[in-house]
Amino acid sequence: MDVLIQQLLNGLVSGSLYALVALGYTMVYGILRIINFAHGDVLMIGALVGLSVIRVVQAIWPQLPSVLVLGLAALIAMAFCALLAMLIERVAYRRLRNAPRLAPLISGIGVSLLLQTFAMLLWTRNPQMFPQLLPLEPIELLASDSGHAAITHLTALTTIAVAVAVMLGLVLLVERTRFGRAMRAVAENPQVASLMGINPNRIIVLTFAIGGALAALAGILMASNYGSAHFYMGFLPGIKAFTAAVLGGIGNLKGAMLGGLLLGLIEALGTGYLGAATGGVFGSNYQDVFAFIVLIAVLVFRPSGILGERLATRA
Repeated sequence: MDVLIQQLLNGLVSGSLYALVALGYTMVYGILRIINFAHGDVLMIGALVGLSVIRVVQAIWPQLPSVLVLGLAALIAMAFCALLAMLIERVAYRRLRNAPRLAPLISGIGVSLLLQTFAMLLWTRNPQMFPQLLPLEPIELLASDSGHAAITHLTALTTIAVAVAVMLGLVLLVERTRFGRAMRAVAENPQVASLMGINPNRIIVLTFAIGGALAALAGILMASNYGSAHFYMGFLPGIKAFTAAVLGGIGNLKGAMLGGLLLGLIEALGTGYLGAATGGVFGSNYQDVFAFIVLIAVLVFRPSGILGERLATRA
């Protein structure tokens, strides 16, 4: 029982990160019908920018509490990646909105490689140690005589709490505010939305900015959990977040959240129990396999995802 709870907690941590990134994919797809394959590398840039901010702040104000340092780094990284996502939309996607779907796909892959090369030149190709700014003492849950289930450290608990709060806030933003109504109007028909006083370009740019900020936040949380950041760290999380968006239903915010959490749980339970059953042959080194198995299964048996695609039919 303790092992099951431990694996569930591990799955919730990774699933929360996938969900944050998947929200960026699903928002952009819901409005433009394109997959921004550079999105995972925005996560990587956010983590490395946050690392640079932490180093500068600790050098200038060494007495500043570590929680404030991490919060400041996250805010600056989110602002930087929001601007970066806006730039990506302007340079790589705006002129390709009405192009065949293969064109923005290739453009996104090109931007992804460009960002990786830029990060490799600026931060080197070696993994950078990300400082642990939150307490590392294990948090025991449901302790018993036979053992205990524990979240490894407070960073993991913070990851789950922040991810849930951000996801709920985003749903409220889209469903209860004027900006959210404008997003839905542009997704349904940009021309009619513009006749009603909505600027489609502005809505699209702000959607990219929100997605970029969420990716940066996920990058900071991921680097804090794993203790390192490097130029290639965004590739697999980006692919897995795309898998989560497809699993839940592309274009569906609640589907992206559900898909991310389910994918994290599938990975954790699969590697934990299958690894134990096979004597470690299918251990943590094979956890990435489960994401691609899920992606293939969803595309074959339920392409619309668990909750279904939420896409307006454009006239």
